[in-house]
Amino acid sequence: MILLDMRKIKGIYLICGKTDLRRGIDELANIVLDQFKLDPYSKSLYLFCGTRKDRFKALYWDGDGFWLLYKRIENGRLQWPTNTNEVKKLHAKQLERLLSGWAVESSIRQTKPPKYTSYQRQ
Repeated sequence: MILLDMRKIKGIYLICGKTDLRRGIDELANIVLDQFKLDPYSKSLYLFCGTRKDRFKALYWDGDGFWLLYKRIENGRLQWPTNTNEVKKLHAKQLERLLSGWAVESSIRQTKPPKYTSYQRQ
């Protein structure tokens, strides 16, 4: 079994909203190119989700041909962004969160520690 080498993937792009998952390689590549003006041959991973959010497809050009990956979640749903006509660039950790059932954006806000200044009395 051959697995994708994440080190060779140049970018990860999540196509927001719903996509008709009956579409094949050529039609998904056309969405990437025509609708989002991205290069489907760029060795990037493009992710598409269906209406029910329990399955998705991924499109990847490895330099020799396209990979079309399909996954169906048996228990649960993906936290897929619903903004239509939008694409989000993800990093590997966000992809891991998404595939684990978590939302891409973390709901936990990072806070900065307060700035303390020392005052000298004169």
